[in-house]
Amino acid sequence: MVLSAQSRLLIKGGKIVNDDQSFDADIYIEDGIIKQVGTNLVIPGGARTIEARGKLVMPGGIDTHTHMQLPFMGTYAVDDFYSGTKAALAGGTTMIIDFVLDQKGVSLLEAYDKWRGWADPKVCCDYGLHVGVTWWSDQVAKEMETLCAEKGINSFKMFLAYKDVFMLNDDELYESFKRIKELGALGMVHAENGHLIAEKSKEMLKMGISGPEGHEMCRPEEVEAEATQRAITIANQANCPLYIVHVMSKSSADVVSKARREGKVVFGEPIAASLGTDGTHYWNKCWRHAAGHVMGPPLRPDSSTPGYLMDLLANNDLQVTGTDNCTFSADQKALGKDDFRKIPNGVNGVEDRMSVIWEKGVHSGKMDPCRFVAVTSTNAAKIFNIYPQKGRIAVGSDADIVIWDPKESRTISAKTHHQAVDFNIFEGMVCHGVPVYVITNGHVVLDEGQLKVTQGMGRFIPTPCNAEMVYGRVAKRELARMPQKVERDPYTGPVVKIENQDEVPGVKRDENPIVGDTASFAHSRPPTRGGGRNLQDSSFALSGEQFDDKAPRRAQIRTSNPPGGKSSGLW
Repeated sequence: MVLSAQSRLLIKGGKIVNDDQSFDADIYIEDGIIKQVGTNLVIPGGARTIEARGKLVMPGGIDTHTHMQLPFMGTYAVDDFYSGTKAALAGGTTMIIDFVLDQKGVSLLEAYDKWRGWADPKVCCDYGLHVGVTWWSDQVAKEMETLCAEKGINSFKMFLAYKDVFMLNDDELYESFKRIKELGALGMVHAENGHLIAEKSKEMLKMGISGPEGHEMCRPEEVEAEATQRAITIANQANCPLYIVHVMSKSSADVVSKARREGKVVFGEPIAASLGTDGTHYWNKCWRHAAGHVMGPPLRPDSSTPGYLMDLLANNDLQVTGTDNCTFSADQKALGKDDFRKIPNGVNGVEDRMSVIWEKGVHSGKMDPCRFVAVTSTNAAKIFNIYPQKGRIAVGSDADIVIWDPKESRTISAKTHHQAVDFNIFEGMVCHGVPVYVITNGHVVLDEGQLKVTQGMGRFIPTPCNAEMVYGRVAKRELARMPQKVERDPYTGPVVKIENQDEVPGVKRDENPIVGDTASFAHSRPPTRGGGRNLQDSSFALSGEQFDDKAPRRAQIRTSNPPGGKSSGLW
C-alpha cells in the first residue's frame, strides 16, 4: 500500500502555473510521470490525494549552476552531492546541473567519470552536467565529441579568469567555440579579465589591503564587463551560441542585453546571490562575515545592482537563474586570513534560490508567476534541451513539481537551512512564498514541511545537443553571414619590384618630398623696412627649429614698469 501511494498521486484543487499560462486543474501522477491534467479526472484506486486548494502548482526548479564537493583552492566544497541536493529539494529545486571541472592537462573523459562516480551514489534529485574546458589540445577537441555523442553533455564552460589555473587565452577560446559550434553544443563563459585581476591583486597587497574588500577592488565591474564583451565578440565570430554564467554587475548585464538586441545568440544567467544581496558586506568589520561573501565574480557594492538585475530578468534581457552554489566553512575561508587571494571563492544559494527570486521578483511586483516559472525552470529546460521532460506541467512530463504557498513566509538562516555550510549570505531575509510540498519523480520528498529524501534516488539526465532554443536560428544566420568572394577580372597592370626583401617598403623620413626633416628654418616673407622679422611670417619648421634659436640671449631686461603699467599708482 505504501508503494502504491508513493507511485500514484493526485494533486487536487491547485492552480497550475507554467511559463505561458496558469489555470485551475488537477494532476494525476503514476510511476514518476504526469499521466493526466484536467478536472473531474478518473483515476485508479490506491492513489494518495494532496489537497492544493489556494496553492500554486509549478514545475520544480532547475538550478543551472552548482559546484557540489568541488576541489578548489586547496580544499573541497563542504556541500557534497547528498547535502547539496537535499537542500535543493527543501527549497523547491528538483534538478541541478553541476560542473565537471578538473585541472589543466586532465582528460575530460576521466574528469567526467570522476564526477559521475561522486554524484550517482549520493544525489537525492535528478542532475545533469556541464564540462569545463580548462586547457586546449587536439585531445580535448576529440573528447568533446565523445562527451556529446555518448555521455549526454551539450555544454562546455571556459574561463577568462583564474590565470594559470583554469584560464584560456583568446586564441584557445576561439578554437573551443568553433568546436562547440561544430558539435551543436552551447559555449559557457566565466567572464572576468584574469590578467588584470592578477596584476590588481598584487597592487592591493602592496598597499596593505589583504582583507576581503581587496577581492572586490581587484576585480571591479569593468573587468567583468570587458570580458563579457570579449567573450560575446569571439563567440559571434565563431557563430557559436553563448551562455554567460553568473552575471554579477549592471554593466555586464547591459553588455548581454545589448548583444541580444543586436541579434547575437547569447543568454545571461544572474544568480540568487546577485539578485538577493550586494557587495557592501566585503567592508564589514567582521572578517568571517566579509569572507563568507567572497565569490568570483564578486558581489557588487552598488546596492542598486540586485534590483537592476531583477528588472532585466523580468523582461527577458536575462533568461535563467542559477546559484553558483560552492560552499566553504569558516575554517576553510580562513585559509585566506592574511591574503584575500587565498580565500576559497563561493557562496550558498541552492536551497534559497526559489524563495529569493519569488520575494525579489514576484512579491515585489516585478514579475508574474508565469515569468517566475520561466526563469527558475522552463528556460533552463529549453536551453539545455530537456524540455518538456523538465520545466513543464503537462501529460508525459516528469513529475517534478513544487506546490507553493504564496501567502506563507519564512526567514532564511544558517541555523535552520539544510546545507552543510555554517554561513548563509541571505541571513535574516524574510521571504514570502514557501514550498509546502516538493515532488521529484513522483516521490513526495517535502511533505508539509517535513523533508524525506533518499540518497542516490536521483538520476543523471542526459542533455542532447542542438537545442531548438539555442540553434533554431544559427544555421540560417550562418548562411546569411557567409563571406562571399568578389568575382572580378584578374589584375594585369605593373607590379613594383622590391629589391631588398628584408627592408620594410615605404618612404623614408629623410626622403620627404616636401622638405627634409633636417632643413633649417627659412623665412618665407621679407623683413620689415626697419629690418625686423615680419610678424606674418611662419615660425614653423618640420625640424622643430625656432627662428631665433641662433640669436644671442640677453641675461636680463630692465624695465621701469611691468607690461600693462605699474599698479601702485592707483592707490
